[in-house]
Amino acid sequence: MRVLVAGSSGLIGTALVAHLRSERHDVLRLVRRAPAAPDERGWDPPAGTFDDGTFDGVDAVIGLNGVGIADRLWSGSRKQAIRDSRNVPTEVLATAVAKHGVPTFLSGSAIGYYGHTGDTVVDESAPPGQGFLAEVVRDWEAATAPAAEGGARVVMLRTGLVLSPAGGLLGRLRTLFKLALGGRLGDGRQYMPWISLDDVIGAMAFLLDADVHGPVNLTGPNPVTNVEFTKALAEAVGRPAPFAVPAFVLRALPGSIGEELALYGQRAVPAKLLAAGYQFRHTSVRDALGVTVGR
Repeated sequence: MRVLVAGSSGLIGTALVAHLRSERHDVLRLVRRAPAAPDERGWDPPAGTFDDGTFDGVDAVIGLNGVGIADRLWSGSRKQAIRDSRNVPTEVLATAVAKHGVPTFLSGSAIGYYGHTGDTVVDESAPPGQGFLAEVVRDWEAATAPAAEGGARVVMLRTGLVLSPAGGLLGRLRTLFKLALGGRLGDGRQYMPWISLDDVIGAMAFLLDADVHGPVNLTGPNPVTNVEFTKALAEAVGRPAPFAVPAFVLRALPGSIGEELALYGQRAVPAKLLAAGYQFRHTSVRDALGVTVGR
């Protein structure tokens, strides 16, 4: 299969490209500069342009677009960048998928679609929630419409909290916990829809061929509360986690970032992946943390 990947330089994209090539797929990478390697193709999302021949023989497009949501405080300009860096490239890719008759489009999305769900278990049939991130994801997914209207099988990858030894969430938490400075956030009852990087990549490769369309929760089968996650990570690094960050401190951060990223939670389950027969490599957060923290 020839697969065109946008966002191939990020944490997920880098691992995905390597995995697909190990399975002998022909992978092309979209870059926002002049191509410097045979596997690169140039594109300019704001202009809606691609290098000639970019979609020749392409069987699937994977879009992993968007600036980080947790690496800066949410000023007005940062919130706009979070929106634009997802909506614009996704709509450009979706339009190109339809124009060139590409049969499959896997588009990045996020579990934030559901807002804060409390103890309620949510699968892909649940409605959108409230909050900035829920609005972002709703618009992000809507940007895939041209591809679906053009006849492509479209999958929206509602990705949870990715546990990886290479960075991401654990990259920020590992040092704190190793210094015995870790602890719960607020009352710790909010759910954390974790997933190992191995399963993110495995599920995406699975979805290239699976008879699945629409939103798909890329989360582990057993979400845990923040208290449970904190305990599991402390055990994985062999240090206590005695502290707690009060909810009022998190709510005081600009732009609702503290509330939405730290106090909101989704008890989301991967119903579609399980129904389609995907076999998870890591089914418990302790297993996933034991593997990722130990690497």
